[in-house]
Amino acid sequence: MSGILLRLACTAAIAAQAALAPAPALAAPEPQRPVAELLTDLQRLYRQTEQATETYNATAEKLTAQRAEVKRLDGELAKARLALKGSQGDAGRLAREQYQNSSDFSVYVRVLLARDPQQALDEGHVIGRVAGERAATLDRLTGTEKRADALAKSARKALDTQLTLAEKQKKQRDDVTKRLSDVERLLASLTPQQQSEVSQLEQDGVAEAQRRLTDSGALGDDDRPASAEGGQAVRYALDQLGKPYRWGAAGPASFDCSGLTSRAWARAGTPIPRTSQEQWARLPHVPLNSLRPGDLVIYFPEATHVALYLGDGKVVQAPRTGETVKISPLAANPVLGAVRPDAAPRRL
Repeated sequence: MSGILLRLACTAAIAAQAALAPAPALAAPEPQRPVAELLTDLQRLYRQTEQATETYNATAEKLTAQRAEVKRLDGELAKARLALKGSQGDAGRLAREQYQNSSDFSVYVRVLLARDPQQALDEGHVIGRVAGERAATLDRLTGTEKRADALAKSARKALDTQLTLAEKQKKQRDDVTKRLSDVERLLASLTPQQQSEVSQLEQDGVAEAQRRLTDSGALGDDDRPASAEGGQAVRYALDQLGKPYRWGAAGPASFDCSGLTSRAWARAGTPIPRTSQEQWARLPHVPLNSLRPGDLVIYFPEATHVALYLGDGKVVQAPRTGETVKISPLAANPVLGAVRPDAAPRRL
């Protein structure tokens, strides 16, 4: 009992000393980062995410084409194997016939010994024709075997390529997901006031960029009418206003930037490449002072964003994660150039 009382007394003494000790100083709050710096970081993350998205989209297109090629080769290989089986059957039949007739005299000996040489010659023609058919059958067998072997090798190679692309696509999908997580983490760290200030600063920057573009005269008189196909593409894109942005999506419920433009022009009867980089690389370029509704405006040096021109300095676009398809000033992002899907093909 005395031991318990002693321990209680010691505990009380320690508690008393702790109460008399000065409280540790609270850590100073971290200074808030400047709004301009936050906006720069957000724009960088959005740009990196969109670049990763377009890379993913390009691989997805290649994978789709590769799957079709594997399917085609599998079909050709199946046909070749059926043909090979038939040729092997014909060759087996000929082998049996040759074995059964192995004691027959040659055509030359028959002519010498025949009572009616003409009849023997006629029979010789028949035998010669049969021999020719046998040779053709063997040639066909050899050719079919070679074709089946070549198709089997091509099919295996195509399948290996498909598996490689699928693995590449998975890694790119993981990359996009990680970059989106970085964006979400930065947004979650902002106070409501910071979010409002960042948004306002971004809007002010876009408005200033649009004023500079308009004042420079780079857009010309901007009263050019759309082509028939361009008008259809514009109408389709405007019908998608308010639908959410989703990376890798090409409609109809959601879109990413190039998913919207490629779907709009496909609906207008002019299929174009799926990604913004391919749209920039493969479609005819036009100067900004020749823009007409339906043309595509490409953004950033890496051609990682694209929008559909409406006229009057406006575009319709699927901007980025967290936003919806909307109408924006043409200078909403740094402009790289413009392309026209229904112009004469560009020479590469």
